[in-house]
Amino acid sequence: MLWLKDVLVVDPSQKLSSPQSVLVKEGKILAISSSMSDEEVQFKAQGEAIETINGQGKFLFPGLIDVHTHLREPGQEDKEDILSGSRAAVRGGFTTILAMANTQPVIDKRALAEFVRLQGERAGYAHVLPIGTVTKGMQGEELVEMADMKEGGVVAFSDDGKNIQNPEVMRLALEYVKLTGLPIISHCEDNYLAGDGLMRRGIASGRMGLKGIPASAESVIVARDLILTEETDGKLHLAHISTAESVELIRRAKARGVNVTAEVNPHHLIFCDEDIHLTDTALKVNPPLATQEDRAALIEGLQDGTIDMIATDHAPHTQAEKARPFAEAPFGIASLETALSAVYQYLVLTGKLSWERVIEAWSHSPAKRFGLKGGTLKPGTPADMVLFDPGYKEVIEPGNLVSKARNTPFLGKTLQGFPVMVWVEGRLVQRNRMLL
Repeated sequence: MLWLKDVLVVDPSQKLSSPQSVLVKEGKILAISSSMSDEEVQFKAQGEAIETINGQGKFLFPGLIDVHTHLREPGQEDKEDILSGSRAAVRGGFTTILAMANTQPVIDKRALAEFVRLQGERAGYAHVLPIGTVTKGMQGEELVEMADMKEGGVVAFSDDGKNIQNPEVMRLALEYVKLTGLPIISHCEDNYLAGDGLMRRGIASGRMGLKGIPASAESVIVARDLILTEETDGKLHLAHISTAESVELIRRAKARGVNVTAEVNPHHLIFCDEDIHLTDTALKVNPPLATQEDRAALIEGLQDGTIDMIATDHAPHTQAEKARPFAEAPFGIASLETALSAVYQYLVLTGKLSWERVIEAWSHSPAKRFGLKGGTLKPGTPADMVLFDPGYKEVIEPGNLVSKARNTPFLGKTLQGFPVMVWVEGRLVQRNRMLL
């Protein structure tokens, strides 16, 4: 049995943010209490050996859930695979990750979804749950067999990486997905407006002479999909929201009762278009970094609940790909190992976001929306949990990363606040930043 003593438990599912003691037995939370004596613990152990951990000065919270992770397997294992990605996940505090479907081949059949799920089980670190495509081949034309794919283990449907340009196909998807109870995740980008742009259109793009993507490329699709969801009474999740206009559209839709949730990525909360440099492709992302005003609106939207959750959009690429000139390099940041620490340092310590809201947005909210186990430390639930040291500092060096990818803007920088122990179903998988 495991006994965590005097740890600051942050569990929004129970409205807890206070010192507690936590008992774990047979992979599940046995008890949680602010006043637990040695005698009580011995009684509950019933003769079983007790491992005691003093958590004073540290946080304990539910294992984080990332609803937007690109693991690249099958087909692009040189960038990342399910083993390396799930190892990176638990090192970053994530005990459940949802694997996006734009692999090679794409996850548009039950057998492929089962392959992803099985590879995750074989890896033995984070829970890896597959997302299936909305359309066959991600061609935006013919819907996949949604009910069959749900039987194969998918927890959502998305053509992320591409937008479904045909509104009638999107409308049909929102109708048919109701048979499964799962959400459609929308990649909010109008291909015609985005074109071959490289960053957000504005003063910064003009200064660097780079072709820009207008903010409307996102908000036009956000507006369209909100209207279609309201019309069909479907279930929609909006990926990687990045503009103030999108936040306001979502806020108004929620006020009307539209069944929608939304996510924001850490890099859109921390950086803006003024941080981009032609000689560094680390911040070349899609959707592109927006303005300071957009960034402020995203933070406000997350804090007030308009935006429901944070998601990494972990997008690993090879060093050779990211070393290309800015115009030729792929979009994306590899962020599973640094996302939580970066949000803690740049947003929590600076007072822009509350720690409780961050944990809720990365645990309870995604579990609730996607119907997942986890996101809570309630007695009787699997002990997916993270011990976080707010004072621990680490320099992000290539040799310290377990992901295959190194495309992060934090290389060479010191971050503060890291997971120092991570459990998956009560099994310790990371101790003192080392994987077990």
